[in-house]
Amino acid sequence: MKRPKLKKASKRMTCHKRYKIQKKVREHHRKLRKEAKKRGRKKPRKDPGVPNSAPFKEALLREAELRKQQLEELKQQQKLDRQKEQNKKRKLETDPDVELSNTEPVKEELGQHKAKKARTGKQNPRRLYCQELKKVIEASDVVLEVLDARDPLGCRCPQAEEAIIRGGQKKLVLVLNKSDLVPKENLENWLSYLKKELPTVVFKASTQRKDKRKSSKVKKKAAPFKSEVCVGKEGLWKLLEDFQKTSGKAIHVGVIGFPNVGKSSVINSLKQEQICSVGVSMGLTRCMQVVPLDKQITIIDSPCFIVSPLNSAPALALRSPASIEVVKPLEAASAILSQADAQQVVLKFTVPVFTNSLEFFTSLAQRRGLHQKGGSPNVEGAAKVLWSEWTGAFLGYYCHPPASWTPPPHFNESTVTDMKRGFDLEELEKNNAYSIQAIKSPHLASSILFQSSGLTNGVIDEKDIPEELPKQKKQKQEQGESYEDVNTDQGIVDKEGDDESLDMSPAEEACEAPPEKSQADKQSAPSFVLDKTTEEEDDAYDFSTDYV
Repeated sequence: MKRPKLKKASKRMTCHKRYKIQKKVREHHRKLRKEAKKRGRKKPRKDPGVPNSAPFKEALLREAELRKQQLEELKQQQKLDRQKEQNKKRKLETDPDVELSNTEPVKEELGQHKAKKARTGKQNPRRLYCQELKKVIEASDVVLEVLDARDPLGCRCPQAEEAIIRGGQKKLVLVLNKSDLVPKENLENWLSYLKKELPTVVFKASTQRKDKRKSSKVKKKAAPFKSEVCVGKEGLWKLLEDFQKTSGKAIHVGVIGFPNVGKSSVINSLKQEQICSVGVSMGLTRCMQVVPLDKQITIIDSPCFIVSPLNSAPALALRSPASIEVVKPLEAASAILSQADAQQVVLKFTVPVFTNSLEFFTSLAQRRGLHQKGGSPNVEGAAKVLWSEWTGAFLGYYCHPPASWTPPPHFNESTVTDMKRGFDLEELEKNNAYSIQAIKSPHLASSILFQSSGLTNGVIDEKDIPEELPKQKKQKQEQGESYEDVNTDQGIVDKEGDDESLDMSPAEEACEAPPEKSQADKQSAPSFVLDKTTEEEDDAYDFSTDYV
């Protein structure tokens, strides 16, 4: 039996319901019009054109018509050129036996353009760091080398100190920052060791944590610095003021050091304002920044030292400005862990006793709740946690100073006496003793003993930095393969955008611009060519002539 066909639902409704719907629609449209009026959205006005009363109306109209014709001719010419290039490409594809002599001039032109772009393109950021650092050292009368009190010897750069000594009448002062993260006995031992060479200041910079709840849209002027108490500021101020009085002129004070030692935090603490940008990530300061403390003392912030690749693995892991995403996290964290006391690490991180680094990271991941899909512990994430805590400003660890003091090769007795001349060392010693008493230091049992790898070599001269890093070379090879598949009708302008993306350091690769932006830039290039004629036409009109 055939199934009876169902009737469609009727669209009829009561008048009351229909009028109610119409009323709701009218109210909705009225609301939209009201909101649009508040936003100030206006209809686009038509171009009124040249008024009849304007002088030289006919001449202006003729010029506008001529300009329009020229633009149309230029567009037509570009269209013909593109068609010719496409025809050439089709011929090459259809006739493979055609001689490659026609393509050689194009390749030569492309090669010359690439060479020119390589010379005038973006400079290696590491070279720029070295140039800025040299400027700071040359402009300074007193140089403050900021050291992390947890590993002071590992934060010293012999190449930078040698450059300061060769610079002539420049003074070098050591600033032991983060002094609240080491036991008092250890801090006193390091102070007595370092002051044999150079004037040393015990310091604990103010740390201002950002409040995520309070986010002001409008940027105000530098607000007063309300944060944790700064220790050692008076001693450093007194030292610089005494030197300025003895020199009898206004002085410039440069601040140098490895990444994450707290250079910008020291400047903010002295100025008592959030002047320099500070953060957990390494290498935030990228160029020199001049900050006047008062009429006689000007302080200069500098970018961090570039670590030489010849250093040991722990030194590279702790002092490298590259982010942990670029460096292999397991290797970097394992190198740090190998230098630390295993028993104290177990007590600090509350994990079971481990035999190797992989076992430690597995138990740390389980302890911190770091899991991958399927419930397996995220070992790489645990390595990143350890690395970030060790390079941050909250984990307490310490190193023992060398048993006997031996001056470094770039120092001798005469340089030591020259560096100490002009400073009131007795006053400095009193201020340091007061600072050590004021600092709330951790207990020896709650800190981790760390074995220092000694002085960390840095790269000061930009000539010593290689032009390309291995990662960049791999990228260029991969990009080179993709270039062969690119259509030739895109032209040299398309190649420029790809070349620019290769001239960046690994630390900047995370901030690489999206591809949509580069495409937009490429599309805007032809419009720039078209507008050239308009500029030339505008320049042709002589406004100095008076037409009466």
